[in-house]
Amino acid sequence: MISAANFNAKRITLVLGLVLIAGCQSVGPDYQRPAMAMPEQYGEAASAADSKITSSWWTLYQDKTLNDLVTTAQQNNTDIKLAVARIEEADAAAREIGAETFPTVNLDAKGARSRVTEAGAFPVYGNNPRNSYNAQLGTSFEIDFWGKLRRAKESARAQALSSRYAKDTVALSLAGLVANHYLTLRSLDTQIVISQENLISRDESLALTKRRLAGGVVSALDVYQAEVASANLKAQLAELTKLRAMTLHQLAVLTGSLDLQITAADIVALPIPPTPPAGLPSSLLDARPDVRQAEQQLVSANANIGVAKAALYPSISLTAAMGAESLALSNLLKSSAGIWSTGLALHLPIFDSGKTGAQIDQVSAKQKQALASYESAMQNAFREVNDALVNVRQTTEREIALNDSQLAAKQALAISKNRYQSGYSAYLEVLDAQRVYNEATLAFVQSRQARLLATVALFKALGGGWHPDLPNG
Repeated sequence: MISAANFNAKRITLVLGLVLIAGCQSVGPDYQRPAMAMPEQYGEAASAADSKITSSWWTLYQDKTLNDLVTTAQQNNTDIKLAVARIEEADAAAREIGAETFPTVNLDAKGARSRVTEAGAFPVYGNNPRNSYNAQLGTSFEIDFWGKLRRAKESARAQALSSRYAKDTVALSLAGLVANHYLTLRSLDTQIVISQENLISRDESLALTKRRLAGGVVSALDVYQAEVASANLKAQLAELTKLRAMTLHQLAVLTGSLDLQITAADIVALPIPPTPPAGLPSSLLDARPDVRQAEQQLVSANANIGVAKAALYPSISLTAAMGAESLALSNLLKSSAGIWSTGLALHLPIFDSGKTGAQIDQVSAKQKQALASYESAMQNAFREVNDALVNVRQTTEREIALNDSQLAAKQALAISKNRYQSGYSAYLEVLDAQRVYNEATLAFVQSRQARLLATVALFKALGGGWHPDLPNG
């Protein structure tokens, strides 16, 4: 006859064996990063070079106000707060899934008073009604034979990482928006100054034409033309002032500082960030948080296939309970009141009309969707970097050409004024030169704005920029 000690030893050995077997099994596919036919370098690059990403790329503009605005936005912006809350939710979900891999222990206690029939087939002797007390600790544990819980934990962990990358994506986009609006604000500041200077010049020309009219040198036509030119420039100045106010209001919302005030400054004084190294490797795409987010979504969807497939296999659970039960509360702690139980439960689906198979097909289809989204994210990221690289190059060339244009327009204006004052040309020539110079100077400032905005777009496309200490191409 088997003794109780031997029986318990064999039972423990069996349980340990089952746990070890469970540790070796995981149904469903293991995740492997999809192989994608991506070029080793971006199409706009010339030669190979190693590059690094800097997360604080906006500091390359060397503007304290911009640095403060980005910092404030990352602390106060509502989109950031929403993303942080989603991270907290995903972390809590991952902890919940992880807790399911461990046994649960519960304490149950109750006391009752009841009366049973005395006229039944088995008469009751003793106290009636009677008291009953019960207290016991119980535990249950599902043996993870097929890795269902491990796959669920893997999926939850990937979702938690995805939420973090989603927050990084929001932070990167937010920093880009703040930088874009700030550079636009600085551009408008400079355009306002230029317009004010040009307005002073036109008012001086208007005064000159009035004096010449009084002297009988010119006709009233010159005065009216000068007044039209001044009025048009005042209208232009009013429009620029309006745009600056609206840009400032948008920055206030982005930073969460609704009373934000920023003093005017010259955009031309801002340094141009380092140009990207030649031959940026396309592996930099891994630095983009949206690409990483898409990959973690794929990891989660891949793990969910294992969770669904585990439903095809039997689930085995261990249960145990121990405690005490007695009719008198004073006897509850006596050894004679002790009770215990152990159990092993098995659940195996036999026929469910294809329900489990349909669930597997659903999660498999979601995995295919996640794969397509990941591939799309990679392809779009590659295109965005190429677009940003060519944009930086072409806006730089455009700025150089427009700088030459404004210098030539300035010389032409000076000559036209001298010719008019000397009586060699009509005032219409001066008006035309003033118009050309005004347009050329504004175009140059706008080209500097476009060039700086192009660098912001490249920083965002690369997921944070490149390291400025590396050799530039």
